[in-house]
Amino acid sequence: MNERVNERTGDSMQSSRFGAWISHHGYSLVASLGRMLRKPWATLLTVGVMALALALPLGLWLVMGNLARLGGEVQASRNVDVFLKQGIDADAAKSLADTLRQRGDVADVVLVTPEQALAQLRARPDLAEAIDALGADAARAALPSVLRVSPRGDERLLADSLRKLPQTERVQHDLAWRERLDAWLRFGARVALVLAALLGFGALLVVGNTVRLDIQSRREEIGVLQLLGASDGFVRRPFLYLGAWYGLAAGAAALGVLTLAWMGLREPLAELAARYGSHFALRGLDPLQGLLVLVAAGVLGWLGAGLVTGHYLRQTRPTEA
Repeated sequence: MNERVNERTGDSMQSSRFGAWISHHGYSLVASLGRMLRKPWATLLTVGVMALALALPLGLWLVMGNLARLGGEVQASRNVDVFLKQGIDADAAKSLADTLRQRGDVADVVLVTPEQALAQLRARPDLAEAIDALGADAARAALPSVLRVSPRGDERLLADSLRKLPQTERVQHDLAWRERLDAWLRFGARVALVLAALLGFGALLVVGNTVRLDIQSRREEIGVLQLLGASDGFVRRPFLYLGAWYGLAAGAAALGVLTLAWMGLREPLAELAARYGSHFALRGLDPLQGLLVLVAAGVLGWLGAGLVTGHYLRQTRPTEA
């Protein structure tokens, strides 16, 4: 009988402790937000500095992502254009395209006939008048059939092998500029990572310093709690939530800055791309990426507050006489 009573008493104590733990978490969450809102100017300064520290690497990362997407949209630069000799008719060009599609180093082959090439040239206003002056038949006779070959492996080796075909007049393969673009993209991505690490550490210091000032203003309260036997987790919890609130606010502000920049640059860039016959559009963060930014910013603020609070508690922990 006594054992059952003891078990019930133990379960009740554990339940009450868990309830108190949950209640203190909720109180710390709300109270830390209230302390942050009671100091609007200091909060705006801290959040603004953190937001800029987060927005700069995120903006650079977005620029690199859009440049990489632009490089993907101009995938034709990876294609190998094979200009056939003038004596090759449409049937022979089609037969050659079918033969090339069976090769292991070829992903696809698109045949551009002289008629299709002439239609593409006519679509350009600066060339339409010249074609009309020359005559459609003469212009069509001057245009060769072109095989646009998409490589499956190394395009350089493929281009060398296509140059040796007896039907080939000329092979056009713009590889150098694409390799330079890829190198710049890799360098930009590395710069974005380094910048994110440095500015993220700076944001960590900003949150830590802000929480340190809040700790100093509550030093006597913390001392009383420690003398009463409060655990470090109990004392640290409100400051952790305060750091997380700072991080979440800074993350939201950084997303706002990036959204404003995207809205300001989207239309001029689309207009510029349209002048070059491209449908490229600037792309921002999707909802999942935005959520990840908020979570990362909150975790960053939490860590900054945890480091400072843990250091302070280790320095001020009461010692037994």
